[in-house]
Amino acid sequence: MAGDMKVLNALDSAKTQWYHFTAIIIAGMGFFTDAYDLFCISLVTKLLGRIYYHVDGSSRPGSLPPNVSAAINGVAFCGTIAGQLFFGWIGDKIGRKKVYGVTLMIMSICSIASGLSFGKEPKTVMATLCFFRFWLGFGIGGDYPLSATIMSEYANKKTRGAFIAAVFAMQGFGILGGGIFAIIISAVFQACFKAPAYQVDPLGSTVPQADYVWRIILMAGSLPALVTYYWRMKMPETARYTALVAKDVKQATADMEKVMQVDIETEQKELAVSSVAVKSGNEFGLFTKQFLMRHGLHLLGTASTWFLLDIAYYSQNLFQKDIFSAIGWIPAAKTMNAIEEVYKIGRAQTLIALCSIVPGYWFTVFLIDRIGRFTIQVIGFTMMTVFMFALAIPYHHWTLPGNHIGFVVLYSLTFFFANFGPNATTFVVPAEIFPARLRSTCHGISAACGKLGAMVGAFGFLYLAQPQDKTKADAGYPAGIGVRNSLIVLGIVNLLGLFFTFLVPESKGKSLEEMSRENEDSAQVENHNRTVPV
Repeated sequence: MAGDMKVLNALDSAKTQWYHFTAIIIAGMGFFTDAYDLFCISLVTKLLGRIYYHVDGSSRPGSLPPNVSAAINGVAFCGTIAGQLFFGWIGDKIGRKKVYGVTLMIMSICSIASGLSFGKEPKTVMATLCFFRFWLGFGIGGDYPLSATIMSEYANKKTRGAFIAAVFAMQGFGILGGGIFAIIISAVFQACFKAPAYQVDPLGSTVPQADYVWRIILMAGSLPALVTYYWRMKMPETARYTALVAKDVKQATADMEKVMQVDIETEQKELAVSSVAVKSGNEFGLFTKQFLMRHGLHLLGTASTWFLLDIAYYSQNLFQKDIFSAIGWIPAAKTMNAIEEVYKIGRAQTLIALCSIVPGYWFTVFLIDRIGRFTIQVIGFTMMTVFMFALAIPYHHWTLPGNHIGFVVLYSLTFFFANFGPNATTFVVPAEIFPARLRSTCHGISAACGKLGAMVGAFGFLYLAQPQDKTKADAGYPAGIGVRNSLIVLGIVNLLGLFFTFLVPESKGKSLEEMSRENEDSAQVENHNRTVPV
């Protein structure tokens, strides 16, 4: 395998090309769509409650029952977990490129279908929404291992971390785009269809046209995916998959020369073709003792840190509207009409994304290849723990008039250090440290553990954050432990994430083959070639 190592060495040392940036945009628009689709549901859940679960004579606007809210928020995560595991596995079996366009089409079709309903009854509307959001999640899940693996295998080793992080950073723009689009749509409908506040006219506060608002917001998620579908289908298979897994080094060389503008000498091509027939004796599978010895702790590290991060990250992000309402930053629901509430929630999400989420991602992009993945992840988990406890311990202080801005600042800082920290690095590292034949699978497993954590956060926070006094809890919910104690729990979760970070190796400045030790396997095969009689 000496020849394919030379091919890959040329790839590692290649200068940054225009095609690198094209790949970032093509893969990144998938993540823009992922984030938009996953988080836009938090913009419209209050509106869905008002439209479909209004209770005549109630002093508060209608809200989704606990089981319905949990289903709508969690069903996409169920689909995402299935997609991450399935497409992660299939990406290693038949290649990354062959299924890369499939995930995008699933996302586009299901985004549009999410805004449709087979009937007008609440149960029918919610069932339709849940069905298509599951399959939307399935497509989103597939994009995680495929995009990360493709970008890592295209990149040179000097800037690989920044390129993978830049793909993931498009999530920030997806969250920001969702908030801005919700603001625009709600502002237009608010201007066209005036309505009083709920406390003035409970029925009149939700105009019939509000039913279009949530549908438009959900369906718009298909547009960025459709725009990049053609270019995604034009991408060739990665040279590393073709050389190391498909064993066609000649094709890998041709593909690399075509798209990366790197010329490899003819003698190296001939050597590559002749050497590919010899198979390494260390091509172990996922469920083997050799994998456990080499990468077992690494997989535990990447899976556990992603799991713990997403418990905290998604419980905050999906339910930040509830936190802002609790501290008075968003007015009480009864003082607004239905569309105005969407506007206020969208404005809050946009401000958080603009001030903390997007900057955090891009700090990671600029620094990950300078200070390393491990350092960024340690800093991120540490600061998230500190700020979470700073929010939780004096929580009563932050609820007093005049202190809301301080709460929002600390809350924003936790998001900043999540994104300039483990939210980015947990995505990057699994794409770098496992062998090419298992890279997509292991990334899918790690990402699926992350979404399992997101489900814990999404479902658990619904109940945990309820007031300890049952009479003050939301309709249909049992008493919880309150927002303060929930934030303390999340602080402890972040602390555990810091401890598990020490299982994850540093990959800064190293080739993918060096991290996975495939270069050692190649050296063994090369020595074998020298001793085989001709």
